[in-house]
Amino acid sequence: MSKPEFWRNSKRYYDFKSYLINRFGCKVYKIQIDAGFTCPNRDGTIATGGCIYCNTRFSELRQRGPLPSVGRQIEHGKQLYSRMRGAGKFIAYFQTATNTYASYEKLKALYDEALAQEGIVGLAVGTRPDCAPPEVIDLLAAYARDHHVWLEYGLQSIHDRTLRRINRGHDAQTFIDAVSRTAGKAINICAHIIVGLPGETRDDVLETAYTLAGLPIDGIKIHLLLALEGTTLGDLYTQGKISMMTKEEYVNTVCDILELLPPAMVIQRLTSDGYRDIFLAPEWGRNKLDVLNAIERELEKRNTWQGAKYDPAVKT
Repeated sequence: MSKPEFWRNSKRYYDFKSYLINRFGCKVYKIQIDAGFTCPNRDGTIATGGCIYCNTRFSELRQRGPLPSVGRQIEHGKQLYSRMRGAGKFIAYFQTATNTYASYEKLKALYDEALAQEGIVGLAVGTRPDCAPPEVIDLLAAYARDHHVWLEYGLQSIHDRTLRRINRGHDAQTFIDAVSRTAGKAINICAHIIVGLPGETRDDVLETAYTLAGLPIDGIKIHLLLALEGTTLGDLYTQGKISMMTKEEYVNTVCDILELLPPAMVIQRLTSDGYRDIFLAPEWGRNKLDVLNAIERELEKRNTWQGAKYDPAVKT
């Protein structure tokens, strides 16, 4: 198997930038939106502590005071990207907290406002798999008739013991069920996983990747586990109760994951960034570009690429 021609890029994986250019014929950027949502794993519906790695501040925008309207946030983002990067089209990305965790009426009003803005060609919604009831999926499917829609489900790991350890508040089957409800409705599905979770081995991480490779998933975000001040994980790190991955371990594991994934699965993220003022560890994780370059070098060293070990006969 060789590198797919449809990627039309110079990378050894199908990155999101290339995918969007192939899809729209121009640069397309996601504008991050904080619409004021909370999370059932924090407000007491499921739990109050949240996931052990999650900080309580949400977006920087929320820390500054009352949130601007969705329309104003999009306008600011458009001006920023157009000035800095020459973007022509945009996707409204509801990123902060659980962005399907509200009434149908509220969600529709927020999504409608976003899609009504000039230059917005699509919608991306980040959520939990236990917060995607059929009526919300149907709403997003209706938008998908005329817009480019992504529904991003946080999984983190396919192992229930890990999900319990990180206080995720749902099991792996909940994720699989959510994907099943969403598939076939013209909605692009993106899964989030974290590499370096406490207690997980390389084989555990690759089992997560192997499982996702067999599901009807269109994209993936691979995150590096970060220890942050003000989180349970950060406390465990400062107390010496957990250790973080080395850069070499992370790079090798990410390359192993890429080899297992279908060639058509869009790689939206390969590491983590941000949180500079509350960042604890791993120190090497501060330099996102260096990590990305290291992943590229390792793929070149192996002379491999995304999908090199993908088995299309395996379905979860």
